[in-house]
Amino acid sequence: MLSAVCYHAAMKSDPTSSRREFVTGRAIQAEIERAGSRVGDEMLVAAEAVAAAREIPGGGDTVRLGKVAMACDFDVILNPGPASRLEAASAALDLVDRLEDQMSVYRPHSQLSRLNRIAAEQAVEVEPRLFDLLLLARRLAIATDGAFDPTAGPFVALWRTSKQEHRVPKQSEIDALRELIGIDSVSFDAERRTVRFVRPGVELNLNSIGKGYALDRAGEVLAEAAIEDWLLHGGHSSVLARGGHAGHAGWPIAIRNPLFPERPLATILLRDRGMSTSGSGVQYFRHRGKRYGHIIDPRTGWPVEGMLSVTVLAPTAAEADALSTAFFVLGVEKTIACCHNLRGQQRDVAALILPPPTRGRKLEPINCGLPDDQLFFHPP
Repeated sequence: MLSAVCYHAAMKSDPTSSRREFVTGRAIQAEIERAGSRVGDEMLVAAEAVAAAREIPGGGDTVRLGKVAMACDFDVILNPGPASRLEAASAALDLVDRLEDQMSVYRPHSQLSRLNRIAAEQAVEVEPRLFDLLLLARRLAIATDGAFDPTAGPFVALWRTSKQEHRVPKQSEIDALRELIGIDSVSFDAERRTVRFVRPGVELNLNSIGKGYALDRAGEVLAEAAIEDWLLHGGHSSVLARGGHAGHAGWPIAIRNPLFPERPLATILLRDRGMSTSGSGVQYFRHRGKRYGHIIDPRTGWPVEGMLSVTVLAPTAAEADALSTAFFVLGVEKTIACCHNLRGQQRDVAALILPPPTRGRKLEPINCGLPDDQLFFHPP
């Protein structure tokens, strides 16, 4: 995925782990006018006022199994209990390995790599669950006006190569790739479960949704084993939670302050939802004094500016994964509008948006749809 590590699980880790292998400004104005005075309380929450009034939920003892996959740590975190649950936790992590082998564009034998090689020449049949993921990626690309785009891999590869060469891409290089970017370059046949590209050079890359999808699938393994309370994370930036922890009606997850990463900004009580954070505070490079983040706007081919981080809660980890990247790209006003539109489509989506502070002002988080009983700000 293209998101930075911007939060951590607010709980005690068990040192005896049994395994360690591993959309417009007008829409916003209309919304503000309708909401009236409630908007200030609902979307622009002052951290000091909220933190002073309520106790921040904390964590307790856990049992943790982990492994390395998709170039990051994947963990299954359980409340203390019977050791018999560890077999299901291990099976959930093993599934992540198999999904990486299916989706990775860095493994020539993977199904997605094979699809990218031949789909411009012929329609390619895709495994049913992977096909459903590609359909979800298409829906989210359309819903975010292309701010999330699974065909943006050529832009990412160009910037990666340019970074290695200690330079910034030329605009002509970016323009040369534009006709390859866009979900409308991919044709889907739902009846036959096939995919075909409309022109050579198009490719699909699931980096911005794949970790979340792997968490969703791993969660199915735990659910089938009748385990009710658990937390899964992939690289800390993608999380899926079920049930509760330490007497709370959910799992407390701490959101790091993007300006002071060693300090928590807020705690979110996560239950029965996916969550993902995107930011550029960790992955970036400098060239001739200018800082370039690693999240590329698929609509322009250039790194995104004007946002510190975005945390998204959604019904699934895959949706949260993709939308956190999209919302980081969209900016504040269009993110609020997109959240509103998705809720209108019966998708339970919420976001905590962190734009840069203006000169001389404090960091002002913008809460888009998170209930007060799930969001707890820390004292500054």
